[in-house]
Amino acid sequence: YAPAMLHQNELFRREAAGNFARLLHEIARDPAMLIYLDGATNRRGQPNENFARELLELFTLGEGNYSEQDIKQAARAFTGHSLDRQSGQYRFYPGLHDDGEKYVFGHNGNFDADQIVDMLLQNPRTAEFIVGKLWREFVSPTPDAAEIKRLAASFRAGKYEIKPLLREMFLSAAFRDPKNRGVLFKSPVELIVGTIRLLQIPVENKRKLVAASRTLGQDLFSPPNVKGWPGGEAWISTYTLGLRQQILQRIVQATQVAIYDRQMKMAADKQQMMETPIEGRSLRDAPMAVKVPDSFGAIDVASLQRVMLPIAPLEPVEAGMPMGQAMAQLMLDPVYQLK
Repeated sequence: YAPAMLHQNELFRREAAGNFARLLHEIARDPAMLIYLDGATNRRGQPNENFARELLELFTLGEGNYSEQDIKQAARAFTGHSLDRQSGQYRFYPGLHDDGEKYVFGHNGNFDADQIVDMLLQNPRTAEFIVGKLWREFVSPTPDAAEIKRLAASFRAGKYEIKPLLREMFLSAAFRDPKNRGVLFKSPVELIVGTIRLLQIPVENKRKLVAASRTLGQDLFSPPNVKGWPGGEAWISTYTLGLRQQILQRIVQATQVAIYDRQMKMAADKQQMMETPIEGRSLRDAPMAVKVPDSFGAIDVASLQRVMLPIAPLEPVEAGMPMGQAMAQLMLDPVYQLK
């Protein structure tokens, strides 16, 4: 249902570096989530536990930090949250809501959905769980327990504002520790979109990028389950690594074509065009090279390598190599698959 997916994507974009508490409250009313996890059919007398289970397991506390009783009782609190049949927008139906007393997380009360979410946010484990996920995304696959607790305490004290948490994490010694360099793998989207942005290539038909990501295992808006893609080493196999290299080669070749086209337009007439040496005119025979973005300034090969790769490349780049050729070689090095 495209409108619901658009609305959800806008929510994620708005709160990705916004406020996690606000995100958690809004996702409980999100039409796409209500459809995906059967919240729209959750009603008094027939509670559906899908959303409550994933809320506790995947979004806040993590497995092992709640009971089956907590799931069952929390599901009752989310009854009556559904969709308007005409507009497809969120709608609360009081007649379908279970307003009886519930026993959740050791507390009794006539809890509603917002109160359940607030109770989760008051639990220190929620902040630790989210910080752990961010750590595995940006620092390393193995969270540092002491650092997680420190950052989580700061996260809670900051009322779940995400941007200050990210700033604190990125400025930490652990983030810059050499042992944490090159230990994470780029997802297909990070690889493809990141490369396009790095090279500043205008892409008119973005469907090709979507198709390339799908080929590499990340079909946008269609994760394998509510947990999402497993990520990490799961992105890399003998099969996908070869496909990744092919896609990068095509991007490099497309850059050469763009350079060729720009130089063609610079020729004043046909005669001058024939006399003007054009780098990459024979794309099949010319060495692969790309146009180094103007934003890189007067950068040398060593600095370029540090910008593009987290660790040293498998194939060293010669010091005197032309910058465009060096950039292409670094991009096609297997180390470029790391972040």
